[in-house]
Amino acid sequence: MIGGEVVFEIFAFAAIVVALMSMFLVGRHTRADEEAGRAELVRSARVGRHAPLAAALLLAGLADAAAGVLVVAVAVGTGLPVAGSVLFGAAITAVGVVFAGSAAVAAQVFESVRAVYGTVAALLGAAFAVRAAGDVGDGALSWASPIGWGQRTLPYAGDRWWPVLLSLAVAGLLGVAAVALSARRDFGAGLVATRPGRAHASPLLRDTSALAWRLQRGAVAGWAAGLFLLGVAYGSIGDSIEQYVRDNPEVAQFLTGGAGDVLNAYLAVTAGMAALLVAAYGVTSVLRARSEETSGRAEVVLAGPTSRGSWLAGQLSVSLAGTALALAAFGLGEGLSYGLTVSDLGQVPRLTGVALTYLPAVWLVAGVTVLAFGWLPRPAAIIAWVMVAYCAVITLFADSFDLPAWSRQASPLAHVPQAPRDDVTVTPLLVLAVIAAALVAAGYAGLRRRDVGY
Repeated sequence: MIGGEVVFEIFAFAAIVVALMSMFLVGRHTRADEEAGRAELVRSARVGRHAPLAAALLLAGLADAAAGVLVVAVAVGTGLPVAGSVLFGAAITAVGVVFAGSAAVAAQVFESVRAVYGTVAALLGAAFAVRAAGDVGDGALSWASPIGWGQRTLPYAGDRWWPVLLSLAVAGLLGVAAVALSARRDFGAGLVATRPGRAHASPLLRDTSALAWRLQRGAVAGWAAGLFLLGVAYGSIGDSIEQYVRDNPEVAQFLTGGAGDVLNAYLAVTAGMAALLVAAYGVTSVLRARSEETSGRAEVVLAGPTSRGSWLAGQLSVSLAGTALALAAFGLGEGLSYGLTVSDLGQVPRLTGVALTYLPAVWLVAGVTVLAFGWLPRPAAIIAWVMVAYCAVITLFADSFDLPAWSRQASPLAHVPQAPRDDVTVTPLLVLAVIAAALVAAGYAGLRRRDVGY
């Protein structure tokens, strides 16, 4: 049934987005509040020890439920059966609450919110890779992944509810574990103590770029590793995608260009989905400058002989280089996996180049974030994430919903040649790069004209 093919196409991506949302919500309202001192103010009143944790989990659960309701509304609105659509939304919600529980546990173990995000992101990447490996094999390995549990509900093609109950049970156990661990640690500390720093700073930490790299190197490594594993998972089934489409002809309509060139259409779709994830990473990386500003750390740096422009340039250099590295890692993983499958390692540079064609579009999304940071710092995160969400809707649903052409043109990813299905032309990539540079320049101008910490 076509509904089952829709689930096959978008479930993993939707589950990743909801899981990341849960991770950020729980981390922001637990460990990040402790680091910033907000939790101490709350706890100084008549508030129980576990109330902030419970509130964060409740908020994440409500957000996951809202995402599930949205999935149901969209699915029913496109004419899919109601029963399968409700299960589809419930499965997405169940994946989200599992990773909300994982973030709650990580927030008790580690002292830094960055370590929490890195740990949960690594678990999410492992869950995706295990699920993908299970799908390629006999399916048994997929049961080791929360994403696999959601897919095994089989919406529209069996409607099994018990895997949802499995996810909710695991999420409940994780919540109980988080509460138990919270009672065994000091406020502001984690169960794993942070290593003491060096007595003297490294000579490499002499400029803003080196400082930004030191602060973001864990996130860069985590995203690059996750995208590499994602590429490996996608590339491992490239050799069998043509047979799969022959067995399931409905899938062809979700591939750009249909069934005429199935393999290249599949590779183009996977590169576009990877670009969406890298764009999300780019937003989080650029917004790190805002968190440095609001925490007061940027003020300490700017109090010395460091200009605002050079400080932002240091932060942005890591963001731009990190997105390029993440895209290259995805292409490398997909090319290596697919190349080994077909005994052609020439696929490695080919698919790495395909992934990097999306770099100007990803930089444009980062440029919008810089522009918002420079002129509208308080709603900058909202503006940036709305941009990412819009690009995701256009990339995933524009054809299915038959959206008008003008709505598609507003997404920078829509202007990237669909390589390797289509020939790569330089002109649109140069235009995207020029627009991205202009947005960054405008963001710099805004930062110079506003108060730091505003």
